Amino acid sequence: MLPATVIIVVVVFAVSLVVPPISSAGSASSSGSSSSSSISNSMDENESLKKTTSSRIVHTKYGSVSGTIEHLDGRHLDPVEAFRGIPYASPPVGNLRFMPPVTGALWSGVKKADRFSPVCPQRLPDIYNETAALERMPRGRLEYLRRLLPYLRNQSEDCLYLNIYVPTQGSKIGPPPNCPQTFSCEHFPE
Repeated sequence: MLPATVIIVVVVFAVSLVVPPISSAGSASSSGSSSSSSISNSMDENESLKKTTSSRIVHTKYGSVSGTIEHLDGRHLDPVEAFRGIPYASPPVGNLRFMPPVTGALWSGVKKADRFSPVCPQRLPDIYNETAALERMPRGRLEYLRRLLPYLRNQSEDCLYLNIYVPTQGSKIGPPPNCPQTFSCEHFPE
């Protein structure tokens, strides 16, 4: 039996290899451009993270992506490679609305995966009046929502994106040596 952390690494790396992306544009600016919210996501850059652009390019069957190296605050936290806003299906708009996800188009060039994409539309709780909010929820939940809400402001029906975080292995970025390099559903029985 593998430890849970190894299984998570396998899943994260496997998803980065087989995720069916959607954007047919060659630039990162194409993702998230159809937001239905007028409030932009002001929390794209977390102030507590030190980010550097990754020199590694990951090739998928739908296109190539490059991410960032995130150096996390904390004594026991190793850096991770982050790929944000990786599309995994065609946008569910127009005649695809309320239909199962459809595999998207290929893209050319290298997609810069360094920004969060829009989240799916949802009603956000009103937490601006702290007294009223504390009547409906515990203080811990209120504090959690204060940290989370800035990430949820940028909403759109075009929201089928993944954020993939891959642990580093010392100076090498990628899965541990004993992880499979190809993905098959046989690795994960249902």
